[in-house]
Amino acid sequence: MTGQCDRCETIPSGLPDAGQLHLWFPLAHSLQKAVQHLRGQSLQPEVDGAALSLSVALDAGLGATCDGIAAACSSEELTDIRALVTDLGAQPGPGDFGRITTLARMAGMARGSWLLALLREGRIHNHFQPIVGVGDTSIVHGHELLLRGMERDGSTTIPPNRIFDAARDADMLFQLDLAARRTAIASAAREGLETQVFVNFSPTSIYDPVFCLRSTVAAIESSGLRREQVVFEVVESDRTTDVSHLKGILDYYRSQGFRVALDDFGAGYSSVNMLHQLRPDYVKLDMELIRDVDVDPYKSAIARKVLEIAQELGIASIVEGVERPGELEWAVEHGADYVQGYLVAKPTAVPLRETPRLQRGLRAA
Repeated sequence: MTGQCDRCETIPSGLPDAGQLHLWFPLAHSLQKAVQHLRGQSLQPEVDGAALSLSVALDAGLGATCDGIAAACSSEELTDIRALVTDLGAQPGPGDFGRITTLARMAGMARGSWLLALLREGRIHNHFQPIVGVGDTSIVHGHELLLRGMERDGSTTIPPNRIFDAARDADMLFQLDLAARRTAIASAAREGLETQVFVNFSPTSIYDPVFCLRSTVAAIESSGLRREQVVFEVVESDRTTDVSHLKGILDYYRSQGFRVALDDFGAGYSSVNMLHQLRPDYVKLDMELIRDVDVDPYKSAIARKVLEIAQELGIASIVEGVERPGELEWAVEHGADYVQGYLVAKPTAVPLRETPRLQRGLRAA
């Protein structure tokens, strides 16, 4: 076993501009749609049964060709069509079988070429969003480090949903999630944070906790951050349906001295069962549940019960998405431990030494 996870730590080279494209179709109907599209582009594929082969010259571009075929197919077809690229004129051999992928992933890789460049060039950074106590919002308990990308011109921010959507389409969540964790750790260390540092992670990007997370633990050790200072948040949008796998990840983090949090609780398919199965140190109530919670009796009843359960189990609660004074007052009244949101302090990419309000909170903490 080597010290490097090849899946997480190796950025793919992307699609070449030219090559021999091989596709295998589960249905004749899907094959016919692809052939019609290619012939409409004045391209002449070779068809052998359920297989298609096409020589793509440099000026045509493999990426554009794959993206065009994908546009002619349904999402279900894209996950069933198998794809491979070899050298021009070459037929697949036994050594190529491990490189066969889906047309969905190949098209995603074509559309996500900008993401490859983003990761190679290290154009990702963090915004710091404070998590404060409900009794005194000037006291900062922690910071969630929110991922952002940057265009090459340095003037345009790339939002996280665009980055993660591209990574899912190109099957690059492993590489992105590791880069995001390392960037968050480096950012927190560079700013000298003494508060809790909340770092998001996607459990679907981790095969084996002991092996895949070693580089993350090593990065924390070399950064100078204290282990008990770091809180790993499970990202709701990528929360695995395999609870035992997720539990294994969180148990590994705990065994290494870190804390864990369930993010966006009350959104998606999260349930009260997750609390007793995973037993987190923090639970963060989803911002959609909190929006207008002070005037919506349904939301208020649900959120109040979550807070009561957290209090009884000794789990620290964080109310997310606090944007109005009424929402903050509701959180105080119903016994939340901490709040997070734009009312508290807008996210900032400016170094903390240039943000006096955050610095006052850090000193008070």
